[in-house]
Amino acid sequence: MAYDDFKKRIRDDWRDTLRGILTRARSLSPRAVLAFDLDSTLFDNRPRQARILREFGAARALAALATCEPRHWVTGWDMKEAMRACGLEDGQIEAHFPEARRFWVERFFTSDYCVDDVAIDGAAAFTHAVVATGAQLAYVTGRHEAMREGSVSCMRRHGLVLPDGQRVHLLMKPTLQEDDDAYKREAHAQLGRLGTVVAAFDNEPTHANDYRRKFPEATVIHLATDHSGRPVELLDGVISVPHFALES
Repeated sequence: MAYDDFKKRIRDDWRDTLRGILTRARSLSPRAVLAFDLDSTLFDNRPRQARILREFGAARALAALATCEPRHWVTGWDMKEAMRACGLEDGQIEAHFPEARRFWVERFFTSDYCVDDVAIDGAAAFTHAVVATGAQLAYVTGRHEAMREGSVSCMRRHGLVLPDGQRVHLLMKPTLQEDDDAYKREAHAQLGRLGTVVAAFDNEPTHANDYRRKFPEATVIHLATDHSGRPVELLDGVISVPHFALES
């Protein structure tokens, strides 16, 4: 499904859904568990993406890329589209993309670069609202353990609730090589051991659908931000929201 199609799924009463989740969490605490993805769910990764492309442009004397900004990442994670939005011609994109991709991979999955992320609107306040209900909060991410320090540092900078190993958990892949989809499915068992999953939040349709299947009594929220671009339709019952700000 295209990005604009996901945005069309957002209902006018989406804030009421988020408030309802907090109400249910409060009624079930301390057994209630709410699971949150990080990338493109609580955090906007475009500043990190733009920094990497700027550095590649500077290293290869590509002036158009050396001025890359977050706004150039217009269709999610598609680097070719970002390069085009920065001003490169198609021939230049094809010539430089393989090396740019390698340059990106070497940097994107590191603590040093994930500190550039910024919080999605309302994300920090919503994590505090969750903890205030007495529920447990679990960050369930495809990031690997080597990114823990940078991830927590970014949470701290933007005011999100920090993991404490007791009521707030940060579940990460052991290494970069694990498949994101498989890891998140494995994490379902960990969530179930923590308590009753009340809600799960993710931007990836595949992951949102997996939550919907595994926890049919939970409210599954899809962040209509960006995603990997895989042609996956959201299951019935998954609710799309634009961000977490409860006040318009």
